[in-house]
Amino acid sequence: MISPLRKANLYLKLFGFFKVPLIYYCRPNIISLDENKVEVVIPFKRRNKNHLNSLYFGVLAVGADVAGGFMAMSKSQARGERISLAFKSVQADFLKRPEADVLFTCQDGALIDEMLDQAIESGERINQPVTIIATCPTLHGDEPMAIFQLTLSIKKSAR
Repeated sequence: MISPLRKANLYLKLFGFFKVPLIYYCRPNIISLDENKVEVVIPFKRRNKNHLNSLYFGVLAVGADVAGGFMAMSKSQARGERISLAFKSVQADFLKRPEADVLFTCQDGALIDEMLDQAIESGERINQPVTIIATCPTLHGDEPMAIFQLTLSIKKSAR
């Protein structure tokens, strides 16, 4: 039997390959997924680096997108609901140059549950900011490299 984490990574890879090739190209990997938190790592490889030998800021945005969006998608699938998901705004503070694999953590599972409840009940689009923190655990422990505020927008889709 395939583990839930392995299944999530397979889904992410297929979604990236067929729907958003940039996600596939950056090679994110989900290392932890539960009701409250998702952790995604993007490797520090040649394809993801900039001319300063740090992770390119576009790749950081991909990691934040995956961390914030994947939790909402997996929660809606677990409920058997189809949703339309988008990010309406992005605010990012880049604090330090990430020069190793970057871990993206979103701990807004409870907020996303509330958003899904409201969207399913009302049929309206619900917008709330979610926070994603990017760290380089191998170099700097839990010190943030970047902090993202993404306004997650979800609406129940018609079947």
